[in-house]
Amino acid sequence: MNPIIYAIPVFMITILLEAWVARRRGLQVYNLPDAITSLNFGTLSQVSGVFVRVFTFGIYVYVFENLRLYTLPQDQLWVWVAALIIYDFTYYWVHRCGHELNAMWAAHQVHHSSEWFNLSTALRQTSTGAFLGSPFYLPMAIVGVPPIVFGMVALIDLLYQYWVHTELVRKLGWIDRVFVTPSNHRVHHGQNDYCIDRNYGGIFIIWDRLFGSYAEERDDEPVVYGIRKPLASYNVVWGNLNIYADLLRKSLTVTTFGTALRTWIDPPSGRGATLAHLDPATVQRYSPTPSSTIKNYVLLQYVLLSFATLYFLANHGNFAMTAKVLFAAAIAATAMSLGWLLEGRSFSRHFETARLLTIGAAAPLLI
Repeated sequence: MNPIIYAIPVFMITILLEAWVARRRGLQVYNLPDAITSLNFGTLSQVSGVFVRVFTFGIYVYVFENLRLYTLPQDQLWVWVAALIIYDFTYYWVHRCGHELNAMWAAHQVHHSSEWFNLSTALRQTSTGAFLGSPFYLPMAIVGVPPIVFGMVALIDLLYQYWVHTELVRKLGWIDRVFVTPSNHRVHHGQNDYCIDRNYGGIFIIWDRLFGSYAEERDDEPVVYGIRKPLASYNVVWGNLNIYADLLRKSLTVTTFGTALRTWIDPPSGRGATLAHLDPATVQRYSPTPSSTIKNYVLLQYVLLSFATLYFLANHGNFAMTAKVLFAAAIAATAMSLGWLLEGRSFSRHFETARLLTIGAAAPLLI
């Protein structure tokens, strides 16, 4: 059973609680279309993970079983503590490469594409990042960290990062100097000049202090969230693929293999380029204005999608591969359709009607 299944209700409750507290304080930290899009990105990430984790975690298990130098005991506390620290150290470098190499930024930019910062943003996760990120962790298998220990410390590191996506918790004194906190992570999600490529840590901010990537949140300059090349879309499939498409187009227009390769390993800002200054006051959020009817409809459909996703995650092991692929495709089509409705695309209602009819007809085959 995927442990995230048990975390999802906690996510939903805390998101609603954060929105309620923010409203009581007179703060606008949520935008419904953006929040639903973040949740749809998370849905797609978990669904794709059903297929991807078989590959990535399978490689870890293979390396552990065939190439390990030692066998560390999984019943010793020190192994768990050491594994968590090593995992977080490795995560720092995976995360840093995710900002400094185009091929990895293409996956990671999903998480930064929201122009809002709240607990739903934490769930805006990539569906493609594991392919290039997972090899970084294989040395843990070689030194003998058991797969169950690796899997659990990875989950701990991931779940820790949920709570730091909020504007409601301000600076925390000495804790900000040791751990990743909301203040530190707000900087990481900022477009401001001083925020770019800073504060990569997962649990410990110490790594950023050691390797020169730390920046403290400034009281006199509010953080402006998002990325310099805005996604400007609620389409979660395109949100996952748009940078890959850009890189592929660029690499196909050059004349040498070396230049094409550099397209994928250059930094997102360009090799040797100086990042242009950003005036935070000039940033405009992407904000289509769907009607209340559309927003309410999308919210209802998202609730139904959540139950369908939970069912899929809990039962996919019992599905034949064809049914598993069709169920995943139906979830992806739903998330994509809801995004188009929120964007007000001219064809969105026709697509949504076709989606409902198709899923209705296929439902007996998927359940």
